[in-house]
Amino acid sequence: MLEKIDAIESRYEEINHLIEQNTDDFQKTAELMKERAEIEEIVEKGRLYKLTLERIDEARELEKDPEMSELAAAELEELIPRVTELEKEIRNLLIPKDPRDSKNVIIEIRAGTGGDEAAIFASDLFRMYSHYAEARHWHLEILSANEIGVGGYKEITFMVKGKGAYSRLKFESGTHRVQRVPITESQGRIHTSAVTVAVLAEVEDLDIQIPESDIKIEVFKSAGAGGQNVQKNSTAVRLIHNPTGMVITCQDERSQLQNKTRAMSILRARLYDMEQQKRQDELDATRRSMVGTGDRSEKIRTYNYPQSRVTDHRINVSSFNLSGVMNGDLDLFIDELILKDETERLSVSNQE
Repeated sequence: MLEKIDAIESRYEEINHLIEQNTDDFQKTAELMKERAEIEEIVEKGRLYKLTLERIDEARELEKDPEMSELAAAELEELIPRVTELEKEIRNLLIPKDPRDSKNVIIEIRAGTGGDEAAIFASDLFRMYSHYAEARHWHLEILSANEIGVGGYKEITFMVKGKGAYSRLKFESGTHRVQRVPITESQGRIHTSAVTVAVLAEVEDLDIQIPESDIKIEVFKSAGAGGQNVQKNSTAVRLIHNPTGMVITCQDERSQLQNKTRAMSILRARLYDMEQQKRQDELDATRRSMVGTGDRSEKIRTYNYPQSRVTDHRINVSSFNLSGVMNGDLDLFIDELILKDETERLSVSNQE
């Protein structure tokens, strides 16, 4: 641990020197100040930790003096628990941070197997996340939606803006399974349907560059339920990313420019997520195995209506307050997932 602390402290001093030298390069200075802020607490705790170790060594030397041994023992009784506490705090600070945790999020919900019932459940999940965002005073904004006549969504994409949004919602990616009697079922039989959720960090233009030659843009008239044209002008936008074949459609805004801007935001987030997932697959397979890959094909949670039970399969935690969960009470699962993720990352960090 001391080697890690010394290396970080050395980098901290180097950053201070570089900031003094880069008085004219405001962008570089801002980047350096951000990096300094990220490691400043580790440096402060590390210096206190090393000072405490020095005091322990001094106290142990004093213990050898019969006249000072009692005083030294009393000081050691205070210092040893303190150094243990500092070690724990520093280990937690040394856990590698996800650089996306501070980002806003784009959430995509898609109906999977189950027909209309899956689309209705997609709508239920959207309301669940809406309630969760509202409770945390986050702002939710629908980016695109494809509704069906029975009150559900084939797919809906929305953005959640707020402090810590990605850090808490990122574990929602995956397949959500529902077991219940559909409103369309006349004989009262329980059906199992599935909905996929993808949680993407919002990406700025500077984070990922997309050449114009990689994108094909199509425009068409926005259409509402039943195929009726909402507008006479071609305001809807379809982006086709040629290298990946990815297609993004946005038609909810009144102008073509607004729809294009939203579609580009979704495309950047998806491409950035693909790149991050690729790196994660290569560098962090151990941690991913504990809380799940976040892959949309992986079943992560089951909502069993007859038993009023919601079970998260990654952490084997169940809630029997299904109505509360569907009204946004998700912290039971999210807190446990964060704890498990941090524990595993700390274990990996200690092995390095």
